[in-house]
Amino acid sequence: MFLNQKLKIDREIKYRREFVFLVLIGLFLGSLTMLNILGLTRFIDLSKYIGIPYNSSFRFSVAVGVLAYPITFLCTDFISEIYGRRRANQVVWVGLILNIWVLFILWIGGSLNAPENIQIDGTLAIEIQDDKVLIPNGYVFYQIRNSTFAATFASMLAYILAQFLDVRIFHYLKKLTGGKHLWLRNNASTLSSQLIDSIVVILITYYFTKSLPINQGDNVTKQLIYFILSSYFFKFFFSILDTIPFYYGVRFLRKYLKIEDEIE
Repeated sequence: MFLNQKLKIDREIKYRREFVFLVLIGLFLGSLTMLNILGLTRFIDLSKYIGIPYNSSFRFSVAVGVLAYPITFLCTDFISEIYGRRRANQVVWVGLILNIWVLFILWIGGSLNAPENIQIDGTLAIEIQDDKVLIPNGYVFYQIRNSTFAATFASMLAYILAQFLDVRIFHYLKKLTGGKHLWLRNNASTLSSQLIDSIVVILITYYFTKSLPINQGDNVTKQLIYFILSSYFFKFFFSILDTIPFYYGVRFLRKYLKIEDEIE
């Protein structure tokens, strides 16, 4: 009787651990997919929400895909803390494979039975008839396809560098502090990796895909710095903000999953 009860409890705990892992990886991969597909389809000017005057030369603008970005680092930090470095790295690799899969589907979806009026940049030409603008069938798809290609190619290198750096710094600080100061490794790993990510994404997006809304009359370097700072400070704010849910989330999950140290 005692043995059967113990086996039942062990199965329940194993189920909980795998279910929580699936939820975390699902949030991570879902957010990553939204990040790449929505990516550069729209830039949002958040200047007025943080007190920047309308006539200021500095605009706090972020790509709509960035809105889902902070949750990806929160998920990898949870996985790193609860499930260990090995599983966290596995999730990063799965994310990279997902990026490639998204690109493949977009490529084949645009290549099969492709319309004749595709432009050099991969989008469809808008038709004008009787002074009316006619949106051709498939126009939205090819706009998103072109934008997603640009965002994904720009983010893939940044993603690899940032996510692996996040995991490495997280576990380095965990070892250095003897498993203490959870807030330190959470913030230090995330903020460091997101700075790299912001710089790499903006520079690749501009120099290789030309997908940033750059004002030709203004200084390009200054605009690139503004984009990098806007992207980074957006992520910085939410990285600091997620310290509380991360701290209490780890405490809850350790108790719920009945673990003392990371699962390997």
